[in-house]
Amino acid sequence: NYYFKRHGSYCLQTEVSDLYLGLLILRKAKVFVHEWAHLRWGVFDEYNNDAPFYVSVNSGKASVEATRCSASVTGKYIVQSCTGNSCTTRECKSDEQTKLYEAGCKFVPEKTQNAPASIMYMQSLPSVVEFCDQSTHNEKATNLQNKMCSYHSTWEVIMNSMDFSNTSPINSASPPFETAFSLLQTKDRVVCLVLDVSGSMDGNNRIKRLKQAAEIFLLQIIETGSWVGIVTFHSTAQIETYLQQIINENVRRDLTKYLPISAGGGTNICAGVHKGFEVKENIGENYSNLYGSEIVLLTDGEDGGMSSCLTEVKNSGSIIHTIALGPNASPELEQFSNMTGGLRFYATDTVDSNGLIDAFSGISSGSGNISEQSIQLESTAQSVAVKQWMNGTVTVDSTVGNDTFFVVTWDRSTSPPDILLRDPKGKEYRTSNFTASNLNLQTARLNIAGTAEVGDWYYWIQNKHTDSQVISMIVTSRAASLAVPPVTVKALMNKDTNNFPNPMVIYAEVSQGFLPVLGATVMATVEPQTGSAVELKLLDDGSGADITKNDGVYSKYFTSFRGNGRYNLKVRVQGKDKTVRLRRRQSRALYVPGYIENGEIKMNAPRPEPSDDEIQAKLGSFNRVASGGSFVMENVPSGGTTDVFPPCKIIDLEAQYEEDKIHLSWTAPGNDFDVGQADRYIIKMSESLLDLRNTFEDATSVNTSSLVPKPAGTKESFQFKPENVTIENGTIIYFAIRAIDNASLTSEVSNIAQAALFIPPKESSPDSTPNDDVINEGINILTIVLIVAGSIIAVSIAVSMIVCILHKKNRRGGPELRM
Repeated sequence: NYYFKRHGSYCLQTEVSDLYLGLLILRKAKVFVHEWAHLRWGVFDEYNNDAPFYVSVNSGKASVEATRCSASVTGKYIVQSCTGNSCTTRECKSDEQTKLYEAGCKFVPEKTQNAPASIMYMQSLPSVVEFCDQSTHNEKATNLQNKMCSYHSTWEVIMNSMDFSNTSPINSASPPFETAFSLLQTKDRVVCLVLDVSGSMDGNNRIKRLKQAAEIFLLQIIETGSWVGIVTFHSTAQIETYLQQIINENVRRDLTKYLPISAGGGTNICAGVHKGFEVKENIGENYSNLYGSEIVLLTDGEDGGMSSCLTEVKNSGSIIHTIALGPNASPELEQFSNMTGGLRFYATDTVDSNGLIDAFSGISSGSGNISEQSIQLESTAQSVAVKQWMNGTVTVDSTVGNDTFFVVTWDRSTSPPDILLRDPKGKEYRTSNFTASNLNLQTARLNIAGTAEVGDWYYWIQNKHTDSQVISMIVTSRAASLAVPPVTVKALMNKDTNNFPNPMVIYAEVSQGFLPVLGATVMATVEPQTGSAVELKLLDDGSGADITKNDGVYSKYFTSFRGNGRYNLKVRVQGKDKTVRLRRRQSRALYVPGYIENGEIKMNAPRPEPSDDEIQAKLGSFNRVASGGSFVMENVPSGGTTDVFPPCKIIDLEAQYEEDKIHLSWTAPGNDFDVGQADRYIIKMSESLLDLRNTFEDATSVNTSSLVPKPAGTKESFQFKPENVTIENGTIIYFAIRAIDNASLTSEVSNIAQAALFIPPKESSPDSTPNDDVINEGINILTIVLIVAGSIIAVSIAVSMIVCILHKKNRRGGPELRM
């Protein structure tokens, strides 16, 4: 008894704590599965914070349902009112016109459920351990899963992924092995430059351009504290320098001395990679393996022996970033970056694209403090005629300014052009203030001391050479403060390798820390192996390729393919003080307002509502440039292509009743996905959502002869009176739309919108007939009111006249009496 009294309660407490810990781990595991399903399988949430309820009609009776999956999750619709620390709850009231619940209404689930789905709706429920499948999916719910995945369940989408498409069901008698997790910790960055110096690098001024770009990487891009080594290769490989830690500017300058100055011989890529591994293995005991170390591999040639080292590369644990230079770089090169998780870049021989410099500038650390990473503010180049000027403006915003470099390059003359740079306060920097490279790289560099002035910096550069030459301006900087994250841009594509005629999707995420940046002008330049570059504007408007409006991710379809091979992506972002703004990133997690346990409603604390007010004034004008790497196109027909790209799917169709008419609105698609202008629309309607989805062509047509499509990205609006449809109280009609281009190519069926008509009941007295008597009663009451009001006015006027007459008489009588 003594032992139990001393230890029994502790043991019991320990068991309870272990049980709680186990439940907590299980709950967090389901959160992990929820987020993993987003990331890995591309499914969407099955709730909707913006439209938490929808109207459903079953057996002729309308009801309001919470947006959820599955629909068998039970609960109550509750409004909570609080005064101080005292709160009360009541059932929600519905709007007579829309039948939807009042503002502030929440769906409060039962804690104990029988529903096993869905993890993409409310994984916090103890019973939920599955995704919604075909049998449990709620196709009527107004959620993003239905909208983006054509009303298919999350499990259907997951089973179509490459993870499951070629696998057999798991035998319950032989469960899978437990998942192993590895905890990784970052160390100092370790980078080895493995550079091709084969004979082909002597053409198109490649070896000099390589030195220009690599020098910028060593002097401006690679972070302080990193370790850097250099290897060159042709038929054989040579270690130019073992790893040196960048602890000051002298180390940076010393590393530039080991950059190659000549080219010759064949191409043996595996030999260069082997030497790169050897360099990194000699760093010391703290780096006993290659995990997390990086190789920057640049080559312009083909190598039939690359397959001999693929296994070693895969098992090395090293990350290999690849830079393909010119049209003949080995097609297998990207295998290295694909299997190691590295970045992939492509640079053409077009000098005025700055492709090689942009590639090296894009290889910044993927981990660590963002304040230490280099940020590219400008990268532009153009051919300048004799005695002509190249000029421009670079905005240094308040989030950057430390370690700022202005770099000017040229490609022909031995002496620098005339340079004039003026800061926002009028201070001028001339050519003599720039430092020319000792390696004769046709590069002049100016490092601004301290923190650069915030505002617009203007530059003018004159070509003094006897012939036209390409002049470029590159500007890099770092964060101005450890406490304020800089504005950053991440440019990327939806895939690394694409097969014609599938489109590419280009993205650019513009943010400051975790805050999306809205209202920026985002331009993407796609440069093919052959032909001219294509420029397109990316949008954050929730239409076309852009899934979510105002989330700081700007998107656009790209279909202007010039042939097979590599394509290079570069994104330029400009924010203007008057239009650009920050927005708090809204949590997309489902807020659970409370639970019902044993019939008792237990509410959680209200969800905090974020405010944008305090962040609006913190962001001004800015410039950013980012490389988005490269992608490879395959199966593009030779000799040009015909129109094979239809208009994009409309994803924001909305419908509502306006008196006796239906009003539809959506964003116009283009002729080729979200570019150009469609030729016409087909609009269909049905009282069955599934019929409209599955047999669109058989649904009732809407007359669209008067509807002319607008240019892509424009808001469309169309109003019509339904024909051949009996509309009565409680009628719900579903609508969908398809766009057709001038080549008769048709878009996918849009999201399905619903319009619900509910006529509010009219109040009437028990003994009166419903319609005419109510109207007559209203007229009689109005007549009485008008008569009474008129009588009061008449009496008031009469009284006023008598008072006025008496007052005038009194005024006349006064003087006579005084006489």
